[in-house]
Amino acid sequence: MVRSGAYVLLTNGFADWEAASVLAELRRTFDYTVRVIGLTSGTVVSMGGFKVTTDLTLAEFVPDSANILIVPGGDAWTQSELPEVSGAVRALVALSRPVAAICAGTLALAHAGLLDDRLHTSNGAGFIETHVPKYRGQNMYRPQKSVRDKHVITANGLAPFAFAAEIFRALVPEREGDIETYERLYSHGLLDP
Repeated sequence: MVRSGAYVLLTNGFADWEAASVLAELRRTFDYTVRVIGLTSGTVVSMGGFKVTTDLTLAEFVPDSANILIVPGGDAWTQSELPEVSGAVRALVALSRPVAAICAGTLALAHAGLLDDRLHTSNGAGFIETHVPKYRGQNMYRPQKSVRDKHVITANGLAPFAFAAEIFRALVPEREGDIETYERLYSHGLLDP
């Protein structure tokens, strides 16, 4: 049975490796469809030069159709708030659906106010407030690879596999055995237990 509704929001210069594993496993192992959202229609180019054609624009995105919205990092997030992104991530959380951000993508969640009252992580203590002056979640910050709290998943930029595992736990908790296998294989680089 194919599940619907895994979306990834890509901006030009997105960190292509940060969501690659989670997107592949959502499709391959957990039977999710994956759709690409762009701020505009057309092609988005990653840090590594990969060209990705968007499936829809953020203006066309219907939060109720999503099981999750994933936000990889990239330099675009260090600029200023994108109100339409803030609205989309808040709408998903209001529907009790997860949003997940890694590396600088966590700044999009901070701009939306989602990190002020939830446990979270990012690229080190002080990173978020450097880019988001209105951020008030310093006491909720945890120096961990990945954190999941109240429909918000965050990870530091060095933890794409821990990030993926937290996403899987949010979406398919009944598949814990598969998730543990994924962590063992990818996080530790071990083929044998």
